[in-house]
Amino acid sequence: MMATTHVFAALAVVAPVAYAAPELATPLAVGALLGGLAPDFDLPLEHRRTFHFPILGLAAAALAVAVAAIAPSSLTAGVAAFAVGAWLHAASDALGGGPEMDPWNGRTERAVYDHVHGRWIRPRRWIRYDGAPEDAALAVALAVPALVVFDGWLTALVLGGVAISVGYALVRRRVVDWTGEWDWLE
Repeated sequence: MMATTHVFAALAVVAPVAYAAPELATPLAVGALLGGLAPDFDLPLEHRRTFHFPILGLAAAALAVAVAAIAPSSLTAGVAAFAVGAWLHAASDALGGGPEMDPWNGRTERAVYDHVHGRWIRPRRWIRYDGAPEDAALAVALAVPALVVFDGWLTALVLGGVAISVGYALVRRRVVDWTGEWDWLE
């Protein structure tokens, strides 16, 4: 899935909490945004293994949410949103294709690494590849809660992300031709 889809998913998860507790909206949004992006900082390393924790991340997210529920503050809400967003990103990568630049060829059965069991989780390919038409549609749908609940700079950021998502989806299959096969991304 696209990075924007992951960010919009994280924002959609925290949107009901931000609606109920508007004083926490900004830390929730910042935490979700950063958490939705953070796992992909492993792109130049071993992508979808180094910073992706689909199983362990659930425990971290649950602990962070529990702390935020017991002691709500800007800090605990932001950390919880970050942890939930990062876990959701890692876990949902199994719903897509593999991490290669041309996942529509189905060359790998590696979606995301499970550190608990020491093995790769296979791709489900419900979202065939990042930037697939269904990925763009999901990104747009997941952006709606953020557009309804948040305002100001976040609205502009989400609208920009929607435009980037749709634009990227329009050219995604050509990216490999334009860039060549970037082995360091696999």
